[in-house]
Amino acid sequence: MRNVAARQMSLTPELVARCWREIRDPGPDPDAMHLDDSDYDSLLDELQAELPDSEPLWLFGYGSLIWKPEIDYVEDRVALARGWHRSFCMNMTRWRGTKESPGLMMALDSGGQCKGVAFRLTDDNRRQQLGRLFRREVTLKPTSYRPRMLKLASEAGPLRALAFVINRNGLTYSGPLDEAKVVDRLATSCGHWGSGADYLYNTVKNLEERGIHDRHLWRLQRLVAERITALNP
Repeated sequence: MRNVAARQMSLTPELVARCWREIRDPGPDPDAMHLDDSDYDSLLDELQAELPDSEPLWLFGYGSLIWKPEIDYVEDRVALARGWHRSFCMNMTRWRGTKESPGLMMALDSGGQCKGVAFRLTDDNRRQQLGRLFRREVTLKPTSYRPRMLKLASEAGPLRALAFVINRNGLTYSGPLDEAKVVDRLATSCGHWGSGADYLYNTVKNLEERGIHDRHLWRLQRLVAERITALNP
């Protein structure tokens, strides 16, 4: 059962609405290389070799996958990934940003720990489900995310789950950013999928509803709320 958040977020739907702009989807970057069907087949083959059909398939959500999983799952549980942390380290010039005003997306980066939600996929059509998921999360060459199996801890016991971690050699990796820059970009960026503030709001809200309090994200949502208020009084 999900917990009802007791804390009051500073970043509200009203503040998020101030960031919305109607943005036309520019489409895929013509200068970038994109994965094709054979690339996706190779990724799926690699995962299948590491995770046989006899083993349950879990997916670790730490950001938008928590509130927009787009998979068929039969169980979910709060789980902890040690050695990884949430980081706004992926530049976005589409989806939730533009080339003129780039946004930021979260990824798992090495170090620390991250509490999120593990989803156990149905056993039916696993490859088809993973194919849809990979086409959503992994699109460019070199890839922004690297699919990786992580060991997680949960109250019900340990498990292995598929997670998407940052590829530091990817084209979209921003490298470490100071907090002020992260706040400014989340407060000002918007793409055809919505704003950076909307992404942050939904992530924090859904984490809190599941009883997961990420102190770093909680601080960010407060600072982003203050920045939006200052920019759009």
